[in-house]
Amino acid sequence: MGDKFPVVKVAAVQAASVFLDREGSTAKACRLIREAGANGARVIAFPEGFIPAHPVWYHHHPATSAISNRLATELFKNSVEIPGPEIEQLRAAARDASAYVVMGVCEKIANTIGTMFNTQVFIGPDGRLLGKHQKLMPTVGERLVHMGGFGDTLAAVQTEFGPMSGLICGENSNPLAIFAMTAEGTRIHVMSWPNHFPTSGDPMRNRVSVDSQAFAQMSKAWVISACGTVDEDMIRKLGVGPEAEKLLRSPDCCGGSVIVSPGSRIVAGPMGAEEGILYAECNLELGVLAKLRHDFVGHYNRPDVFQLQVNRAAPRIYTVRDEHAALPPAMTPEKRRSHRETPRLPSAAGGRSRQHDHRKRVRGRHKKR
Repeated sequence: MGDKFPVVKVAAVQAASVFLDREGSTAKACRLIREAGANGARVIAFPEGFIPAHPVWYHHHPATSAISNRLATELFKNSVEIPGPEIEQLRAAARDASAYVVMGVCEKIANTIGTMFNTQVFIGPDGRLLGKHQKLMPTVGERLVHMGGFGDTLAAVQTEFGPMSGLICGENSNPLAIFAMTAEGTRIHVMSWPNHFPTSGDPMRNRVSVDSQAFAQMSKAWVISACGTVDEDMIRKLGVGPEAEKLLRSPDCCGGSVIVSPGSRIVAGPMGAEEGILYAECNLELGVLAKLRHDFVGHYNRPDVFQLQVNRAAPRIYTVRDEHAALPPAMTPEKRRSHRETPRLPSAAGGRSRQHDHRKRVRGRHKKR
């Protein structure tokens, strides 16, 4: 019989966040997960920072302006803890859909204030939290509110049909990140993209298609690119001028979700600026055929010439050593305090201290020598 490489139906969700509304964005995400699952999708990919939003205001307002500071504060107040109540809702939706879900969130660490990460969350069809990936290097305006992740979150997750990976926006054109995911053996790769690019040049969908096809060519994986899009609520809350409004309403500045085969052929999309769900049937055996030709982490490379090391150790900025841990098991903190407060007892010889007797014995041994 041999190994089996199944056909997997996948979905790229293209939608606008409920802008800077964590609860609203989570409810919308869960609704879309259940819809895609009802249509047979086994992998459901979401855009970058879908819950609660991507910090796009830095493309339109000065970094230190009152409106930028206000929107950044709202971003933190609506960011997601992992694990946390929003993750629990997503887990329930993934379970209902019987699908793997890759969700873009703005993450904060519990009990902290002011530090956020641009994160992909991976959830299994049984509702299990499989892992997360924090974007290694924030891009452009993201650097004002997002901290870069570390190597401890740079890895593929294991699924029933093999390794699955994810990267965020510009990471998908980072040659070393691409090679790392290829070396992890990824068979399905999820790219999460923001809701718009602030450019009057090439349409966003062109950039997304190029990166998706390039990644597929190098990795020989199926690529699902999920892009965000813009709605009127977001435009209103951004408070931009007429020129920026015109850009944001342009069908070229947002959208472009696409699904690409291991042979780098576009099989679904690219979408325009509309909301919707893009589907494709992914025959994983096509990855075998493609890698028989070029396996860049196998027969089509030279490990004696090229090597890549990934540091999976996250640095620790603050470490606390428990001083009680060094005490004998029976030496509780109370006993230790009592021990410290106990006066030194005199020795049996004329009231001298034990320490004094010890020094005398040592001097005596030196004299005998």
